[in-house]
Amino acid sequence: MKNTRKEQLAAFDRLLTIMDQLRKQCPWDKKQTLQSLRHLTIEETYELGDAILDNDLDEVKSELGDLLLHIVFYAKIGSETNDFDIADVANGICEKLIDRHPHIYGDVAVKDEEEVKRNWENLKLKEGKKSVLEGVPRNLPALVKANRIQDKVSGVGFDWEVPEQVWEKLQEELQEFQEEVRAGDGDKIEAEFGDVLFSMVNYARFLDVNPENALERTNKKFTKRFQYLEQKAKALGKSLKDMSLAEMDVFWEEAKQL
Repeated sequence: MKNTRKEQLAAFDRLLTIMDQLRKQCPWDKKQTLQSLRHLTIEETYELGDAILDNDLDEVKSELGDLLLHIVFYAKIGSETNDFDIADVANGICEKLIDRHPHIYGDVAVKDEEEVKRNWENLKLKEGKKSVLEGVPRNLPALVKANRIQDKVSGVGFDWEVPEQVWEKLQEELQEFQEEVRAGDGDKIEAEFGDVLFSMVNYARFLDVNPENALERTNKKFTKRFQYLEQKAKALGKSLKDMSLAEMDVFWEEAKQL
């Protein structure tokens, strides 16, 4: 059953109270800093991503709780140095959302989602950003970063017009990659392979496919099938390295049917 707004606020207040108590009384919580929590937050974010891909809603709820704890934790640390607290964090994002949605809170008219995205990027530049790419974190995984870069520049109109153009570009990059493979220059092979991946990410964007999600789905699918293969080999008292590819392929095909 859905909680009322009063119940939601009470639950959040309970979390803030618990955080206050832990920060005062728990040796581990007392010791934490913004820097010490950083890698834990990254781990929690990936765990949430896994739960979303698995469509495990109970786990999504649990992982959201873990992330919410981290947000509250950071805000508590900020309040201790008088730099910011949870109210500043919440009000800050509220003001940003209001400012960047003039079609809701102002008199700007938009016709579709793409126009909203373009307005968003233009508003960020007016806020003092020197580049639309400033908002792309430096430490993002390369595949995610490529997708965000392309999404950002698309927001200001730097983009292909139709998917067919992107497909042609991908074919061009594949040809250049094959030429460097034949030439055997390792550095140029790597550079051209990067261009192929970048073009693939771009094409995926035009097909409304998230490349990170797509690749992780394949990772999970491959892992599941390979582990099935390992289990079957073990049941036969065999080691995979002692099996032929033909033998392994039989179990692989079985795994594909599961």
